[in-house]
Amino acid sequence: MSLHNTASAAPQIRPDLPARVGGGNDQAEYRISVKGTDVSFPCHPDDTILRAALRAGLGHPYECNSGGCGSCLFEPVRGEVLDHWPTAPGISARSRSKGRRLACQASPRSDCTIGVRMQPHCIPPIAPVAQRATLESIVPLTRDMARFSFRADGPAAFIPGQYVLLHLPGVTGPRAYSMSNLPNENGTWEFIVKRTPGGKATDALFSRTGIGDSCQIDGPYGMAHLRVDTPRTVVCIGGGSGLSPLMSILADVVRRPSFSAQRIHLFYGGRTPSDLCVNDLLAADPLLGGRVQCVTAISDRSHFEEWNGERGFIHEVVGRWIESGNDPTTCDFYFCGPPPMTGAVQRLLLEANVPHAQLHHDRFL
Repeated sequence: MSLHNTASAAPQIRPDLPARVGGGNDQAEYRISVKGTDVSFPCHPDDTILRAALRAGLGHPYECNSGGCGSCLFEPVRGEVLDHWPTAPGISARSRSKGRRLACQASPRSDCTIGVRMQPHCIPPIAPVAQRATLESIVPLTRDMARFSFRADGPAAFIPGQYVLLHLPGVTGPRAYSMSNLPNENGTWEFIVKRTPGGKATDALFSRTGIGDSCQIDGPYGMAHLRVDTPRTVVCIGGGSGLSPLMSILADVVRRPSFSAQRIHLFYGGRTPSDLCVNDLLAADPLLGGRVQCVTAISDRSHFEEWNGERGFIHEVVGRWIESGNDPTTCDFYFCGPPPMTGAVQRLLLEANVPHAQLHHDRFL
């Protein structure tokens, strides 16, 4: 998503969403029917319409799951719906005046009928579930970035590149964070998180959450996950804690025999040299260190003289890589980071004639 965090890339400021599915509310589930179809699904009043649809295995359109992108717009046709964030940036005043709402910010207060066109590509490959998890370790990576490891009772079931929603104690509303590790039966969920000044969720993680504390993990979500049925070159592009899902994707790629012949590239940018921890992370995994061609860059001009690597924003570095003779249309691109970065990368690649189907990222605030 960093979800960020852009699914681990930037903190998501969300309204007063329920603290947990079914938590503290004995109200029976409501039934949500899709207009013009025979499709319906249950939704607890403490859940959102979007997440309930995904839990039911339906392809309700979405990306950020946090009110920022507008992908999950729907029309309430019948019944009562509670809107948790009337001023969410993902919906325009015009759309709202026409009665549309964001499914990621809406919970039912009765049986409802909604107008929405389900999308096959949004059907979750793994149905999201909510479970409690306990913080087991915090490993500092840079001056403002760390890896947080949680352990849940159930398995950590996800596809590399996906994110979950963390409900942190004392923080209103969930936040999206992308996993940096591989799926496992041990229930270990790891996240690379960058502290954001003034960010309530990252302040809670870095300052108020200690070993042994628990929170709710809800997921997996997201469609910027690894595609395993392609012979194309794998290119990952990240900035900040957008590195988190990319490390998961890369760790999976190098362990799959089907990718043994593919080239693997990682472009990662930071503001200063002290913001870069990627080479240490790659070196810690012999399979990664031996396969991934990593290019790092810094963007703060005041540090250029002390830096021997690439300089400039990471999309500029990728642009120079393309200009040097590399054909981007033969690649699958996975990118995650602050919204300005992901927007610039997307524009660059589309202008380079890369098919949209080969661009994988989730939009966040």
